[in-house]
Amino acid sequence: MYYGLGCGVVLTTTLGTAFAADPTGDWKVADEVANIRVAECNGSMWGVVAWEKTPGGRDKNNPDVSLQSRPTLGMPILLDMKKKPGVEQWEGQVYNAKDGKLYSSTIKPIGSDQLEIQGCVLGFLCGGETWTRVAPPIPSSPSNSMAKGMSKSGGIKTTGLPGQPGPKAVAPPPPPAVPRTTGSTGQKAVPGQKTAAASGDVVGDICLLPDIARFAH
Repeated sequence: MYYGLGCGVVLTTTLGTAFAADPTGDWKVADEVANIRVAECNGSMWGVVAWEKTPGGRDKNNPDVSLQSRPTLGMPILLDMKKKPGVEQWEGQVYNAKDGKLYSSTIKPIGSDQLEIQGCVLGFLCGGETWTRVAPPIPSSPSNSMAKGMSKSGGIKTTGLPGQPGPKAVAPPPPPAVPRTTGSTGQKAVPGQKTAAASGDVVGDICLLPDIARFAH
């Protein structure tokens, strides 16, 4: 099961640059075994597994034994990626479930329908691949707005991610009756593409997932 990078740097070009570069939405990974949903949460881009070709995957290679039985569906893959000034790129970390390790990573939209992701170990040994859009960009949601306004003094820490130990904290309760914009209602389909809802979405708004909602700036 994916969630690693290829062994070579990927260079891609594409037509269809009429739309502004937007990394949000659902993307099919290069080997087509999973879709990754990318959304802006807490002012950063995050990506989680939103669909699996083979259901029931587990994070069996996580170095934390207590997390080796957690489902890969809904698991964060792109972590806390910040916008680079002056360019349409975001940088942060990518979790590779094939070896249970974190790597420095960048993502960059190529036109409107491709996302280039590249990861490096210790600044070199870089590899990458290109993901293909399968659902339209995700508009800002009430939960996204709430996440952006979270206080730094709340004692919230990321949990369940390798290399980032820390005590679990109680995440702020979600606002009542929040419409889920990441894969449920209110998402306008792009011709020739399936929305997450149409494909049996069970992940919903990724900004409400505990591993993301607990993240502090």
